[in-house]
Amino acid sequence: MGLLSTHTIPPTRRFRPNPNLAVVLGFLTVITVGTLLLMTSLARSPENAGRLADALFTATSATCVTGLSVLDIATHYTLFGQLVILALVEIGGLGIMLFGTLLMMFIGRQLSLNDEASVASMYGLEGIHKVRTLVWRAALMTLLFQGAGAIMLAWRYVRCGYELPRAIYFGIYHSIMAFCNAGMSLHPDSLVSFAHDPCYGLTMAALIIAGGIGFLVMRNLTTIRFWKRDLRARGKVSLHTRMVLVTTLALLLVPLACYLVLEWNHAFTGHSIPQKTYLAFFHAATARTAGFNMVPMESFSPASNMISIITMTIGASPGSMAGGMKGTTLFVVLLTLAATLKGRVDTEWNGRTIPQLIVRNAFIVFFLYLALILTIFCILLAVEPLAYTPNGVLKLLFETASALGTVGLSLDTTPHLSSVGRVIIIVSMFIGRLGPLSVIMLLGTRASSQHVRYPEEEVAVG
Repeated sequence: MGLLSTHTIPPTRRFRPNPNLAVVLGFLTVITVGTLLLMTSLARSPENAGRLADALFTATSATCVTGLSVLDIATHYTLFGQLVILALVEIGGLGIMLFGTLLMMFIGRQLSLNDEASVASMYGLEGIHKVRTLVWRAALMTLLFQGAGAIMLAWRYVRCGYELPRAIYFGIYHSIMAFCNAGMSLHPDSLVSFAHDPCYGLTMAALIIAGGIGFLVMRNLTTIRFWKRDLRARGKVSLHTRMVLVTTLALLLVPLACYLVLEWNHAFTGHSIPQKTYLAFFHAATARTAGFNMVPMESFSPASNMISIITMTIGASPGSMAGGMKGTTLFVVLLTLAATLKGRVDTEWNGRTIPQLIVRNAFIVFFLYLALILTIFCILLAVEPLAYTPNGVLKLLFETASALGTVGLSLDTTPHLSSVGRVIIIVSMFIGRLGPLSVIMLLGTRASSQHVRYPEEEVAVG
């Protein structure tokens, strides 16, 4: 007994909690609590049964800021249920770790190095300096954008004849949904009824784009004093910010041009030239991450649907509300391919060399994401009767890209999925939201020292 009482665990064998795993467990906890709340009689209308499968699907879609839904949010859920969904979207959009960090800061707890490193890794920071400043700015920017968007949208609802209290609620709800890039609308047709209101649509598009840019870019841009002549006093636009802005612009303009060409006399028939341009721009913005639509998705041509699948797969920017493999990931992969074709060893852009570790990570994320899409798509083809219907294969591929990219667009497929198919989509949404974090868990762990390096030998490739 004496030996047992004096025995101590060696420092190297003590349990060290993984903060990234804590984020995963946090999301699971929020989904579970949200599911239980949505099943209560307070959350659902009296004529609707509280089915566990529907509540789980809705809670997962909201927490993972996806927007896919198997039922009508406005009619199935009461005001309390809609507020639960709104809270799940806000928590899922900002991130469990960010909310936990804010809570710890409110109660005065000092962040540990592990806590700061986890928050830093979530938002792509190389170091752990000024994490608290980033967290506060992220929260303030969120409130600023959502507040401004809510005021603008409420004004449009009032102009449409809504009573003021209802207009304010609808404005707040859709502003949060747009900035968090979750397309769970209170309108049964998503936003089709607002297709002739550019002010409403452009406000939603601006919120979607702002939420998809990422807090790192916002932080960088808000710290630059553009009016200063001295470059050192002015501050510097980081390479990450420049890359995000370039990829965001490209992923808006290229799909916009494609939609205009493909849908000019198809889905956009009957609209004027400015309206066609406006609708194409809105769908270029929402197809990357948000899930709202102003034109019925079933009216788009197969070619436009493939464009949407590509943009949903790419997604938006790191450290943002959006999913997907991220635009900077694809950009680094393309830069590396271009450098290889030119016979260069290093990946360079804008006068800077991108570290080899980031290049390797970009390729890992790129191929892992494509492998996930193909795997989930093949599983759906095997289990879904929908695969044998006209355009069923395209619909399932579209649904896979939307779920894994946490987008929320659908070709009227989600409500018609089988029970097994819905489970697969639930898992896909969860993986899509935590995909970057899972990669961090794999790549961000402490590297084991390599004591032995084997001799090189060439193999034939290509």
